[in-house]
Amino acid sequence: MAALRRRPGVLLTLASFLLPLLLWCAVSYLPFVWHPKVKIEAAGSVDYFQPGMLVDRDDFERELADARTAGKALPTGVPANPVYLPAPHQVARALYTAFTTAPEQKDAPWLHQSLWHSIQIIFWGFLISSVLGVPLGILAGTYRPLATLSEPFIEFFRYLPAPAFGALAVAILGIYDGPKIAIIVIGTFFQQVLIIANTTRKLEATLIEAARTLGAKGSQLVTRVMLPGILPDLYRDQRILLGWAWTYLIVAELIGTSSGITFFITQQARYQHFENVYAAIAIIGVIGFGSDLLLGLLGRRLFPWDRAQPGR
Repeated sequence: MAALRRRPGVLLTLASFLLPLLLWCAVSYLPFVWHPKVKIEAAGSVDYFQPGMLVDRDDFERELADARTAGKALPTGVPANPVYLPAPHQVARALYTAFTTAPEQKDAPWLHQSLWHSIQIIFWGFLISSVLGVPLGILAGTYRPLATLSEPFIEFFRYLPAPAFGALAVAILGIYDGPKIAIIVIGTFFQQVLIIANTTRKLEATLIEAARTLGAKGSQLVTRVMLPGILPDLYRDQRILLGWAWTYLIVAELIGTSSGITFFITQQARYQHFENVYAAIAIIGVIGFGSDLLLGLLGRRLFPWDRAQPGR
């Protein structure tokens, strides 16, 4: 029965990916859907046309009409999309070649090297943020005076955009990875404290009252009652916050020296290799989504009693 209940969910999950992919294929492979450009096959009598060149459809039709009127050689071409919208097979090929062929630019990092560097930035930034934010969030959710003391300032600070501290971070931490990690920390720490404090307050009051009746006080109340009681929700909060850390990655890596997957994307965009840009963006999504799935499966193992798990 459980397998039957999960089957529609699996199909809907697959459909959530297949439908955008089908739309992308339609736009890429069906000329009548959206092909505003013409890819020149033969220039004919038009001086500035070159084979492989992309021109607007209106310009091509005007030059074609002029050549036909003048009795000159006619240009030929096929409908095409702009260079910034490559077809799925081009992106798939670019993803493969990025891992198997050396970069065109001398001394430029391979895609896997850029990815590994970005993953390290995410890891250290989110680790520092969690080491500081999780305990403070639990304490603020447990003790009202501490919440009253800390949360107003944190509420104020979380509205300040983390990238605005980029120049200050570079001045203090240098131009390498330090300011990038700092932006990840600033972007997630204050959100962590508030979200985890709110999660801690949602713990059933009867559990806390029972623990106090049995003599739990101070650190015992936190470590033996609050923390075990909120662990499943705390774990879910961290999964969501890790996704936020990924959203700050691109901005963080623009600070100081260019590095990581952002450097790869900006370099490829500069040379109009947009299929490589899409491939790099796709691999970020694959890594983020894949890691979240693995964390979700691990959560089922760690917290089998959690009723909020999918399928329960």
